Amino acid sequence: MIGRLSLRDLSGLPLTYPEVGATAGPLPAGYRHVHESALVGHGRARFEEAAASVMRWGMLRGAGARVRATSEVADVGSEVVVTLGPIPAPCRVVYVLAEPDHRGFAYGTLPGHPEIGEELFAVRYDPTDDAVYAEVTAFSRHGTWWSRLAGPVTSLVQRIVSKRYVAAV
Repeated sequence: MIGRLSLRDLSGLPLTYPEVGATAGPLPAGYRHVHESALVGHGRARFEEAAASVMRWGMLRGAGARVRATSEVADVGSEVVVTLGPIPAPCRVVYVLAEPDHRGFAYGTLPGHPEIGEELFAVRYDPTDDAVYAEVTAFSRHGTWWSRLAGPVTSLVQRIVSKRYVAAV
């Protein structure tokens, strides 16, 4: 279904890029890179609250995206369709961060997404100054003729939305 992608139809689709998991390390060449971070509070309790929100798609929803997912909590293999405006963007969770001071998940694009790449949504606790940071890391390139045509605009939108993601926490 084009206008309203069915979650049930996503499970058999392959990811659209070969560098699966690359947001966990050096980002691959040949893509636009995004790194966005913001201080969102202090203390272990704030970190736990922010981590729970991120894992329940809170960064996305808080930024104004509509989210339909196969799970309430992001888990490896969860499929999700994120819609900002009229365009659905199907993705699959490719890894989860479950470290004591760093939590979140990364998802990768599936066929039908206007971009190709991966995005990490996370929160990090820094015990040296008791600070909590929301973070987004991504690599992407255009995946459709119309996203290539609108290249400068889609790149600007990605930067703006990344700022909205971290502010949502």
